[in-house]
Amino acid sequence: MPALILPLIDAAAHWPERGALVGLDLGTKTIGVAVSDPDRRLATGVETIQRKAFKADAARLIAIATERNAAGFVLGLPINMDASEGPRAQSTRAFARNFSKLTNLPIALWDERLSTAAVERELIGMDMSRARRAEVIDEHAAIYILQGALDRLANLRETREG
Repeated sequence: MPALILPLIDAAAHWPERGALVGLDLGTKTIGVAVSDPDRRLATGVETIQRKAFKADAARLIAIATERNAAGFVLGLPINMDASEGPRAQSTRAFARNFSKLTNLPIALWDERLSTAAVERELIGMDMSRARRAEVIDEHAAIYILQGALDRLANLRETREG
């Protein structure tokens, strides 16, 4: 049975209480990968995968999830500023559908509207060269996406417990 693909809050109900989450920023040429700690407090960059063939990319993502004993995936969904979904969002949904056939870990979709722009500003602020920014932007965008999702889940927990 394919993995569930749900909005973040709905997906969280299908994850165990503890366990790392793998955050993904899908680009056309690369996939930025980040992972959380088992308590889901902090996102850390893992790597940038140079996209080849879907099966090879998916196999690497599953290997990372297995190495980290991950409970699920958080996939950045690039929604337009007017909340519509363009070709990139459709491509991300298609990736999620295909990927869900290869894993049983629930996949959360998380609005990543301004992640790359925010990360780009941050890296420029760090006086990083354009070439170096190009090397790390997708991994940093994955960190930004995953950290945003972790923060949202933490706020949800506090609201429930508070």
